[in-house]
Amino acid sequence: MARFLARRLAHAVPLLFIVSALVFLLIHLAPGGPLAIYLSNPNVRPEDIERLRHALGLDRPLWNQYWSWLAAFVQGDWGYSFSDGRPVASRILERVPATLELVSASLGCALALTMPIGVWSAVRRGRWFDRLATLASMIGLSLPAFWFGLLLQMIFALALGWLPSSGRATPGTNAFGDHLQHLLMPAAVLAAVLASSWSRYLRGAMIEVIGQPFVLAAEARGVPEARVILRHALANALGPLVAIVTVDAALLVSGAVVTESVFAWPGLGSLFTEALARRDYSVLMALLMLSSAAVILFNVAADALHAAIDPRVTT
Repeated sequence: MARFLARRLAHAVPLLFIVSALVFLLIHLAPGGPLAIYLSNPNVRPEDIERLRHALGLDRPLWNQYWSWLAAFVQGDWGYSFSDGRPVASRILERVPATLELVSASLGCALALTMPIGVWSAVRRGRWFDRLATLASMIGLSLPAFWFGLLLQMIFALALGWLPSSGRATPGTNAFGDHLQHLLMPAAVLAAVLASSWSRYLRGAMIEVIGQPFVLAAEARGVPEARVILRHALANALGPLVAIVTVDAALLVSGAVVTESVFAWPGLGSLFTEALARRDYSVLMALLMLSSAAVILFNVAADALHAAIDPRVTT
């Protein structure tokens, strides 16, 4: 196991280096820039623009900017935001709790839906429940997340008035109930999207395992059906599900961009859209590197969990 994980981690460093170089190049080649907002202001003179460009280091060669940024980033200096001058690390840290809260609620709800739906669909393959679950999964996978979020806002916020349409809490209110009401719709959107795909993975893995000789032998010995399904079949079908859940969790932790934007949820996803609109290079690079690192590390964690469930994957 140690050698297996060491091989995975050894690939992470050069991969992060390549990702950082490509992302840095693409961001700086994109039209516009962090000073574009000043160009349309008639009160800002060209010499002021040049002074700002020099102060921010944007007049240096691109390769020089990259190496300076990389050296500082590795040492923990993520720079300052071009939009408000605040440290990038501070801007990110203040958004992390909201994202972790949304991710935790979404993953919990998604798993609560995935396990019974996936298992029961496999056990009752081809019957009415399986067909209904398949239809619901296809609908969940086909609907864009932003459209589903807007639909929930129209129904539960505008038409019925049961839930707030956006934000994390009502200004001036710190009640748990108010906080929970703000969390329900964005968590429901993410949970529905995740459960739609996860339940299909679990169903397929369960169907494959149920047909294995050791499961058929357990049934032939008269082992109760519930024990066969939970102890023999489900335990051996969790490997693929663990892998996909871990990878999706990494993507959510790095920021559920669309959902957070629709519901004005103050997390890393909405921070990314704000920084992208303003071409805030420092914030964008920090967020993209954190996202890349999270995906790589969660992939390693997924491999480790899969190997713990099924030691054959380490060979």
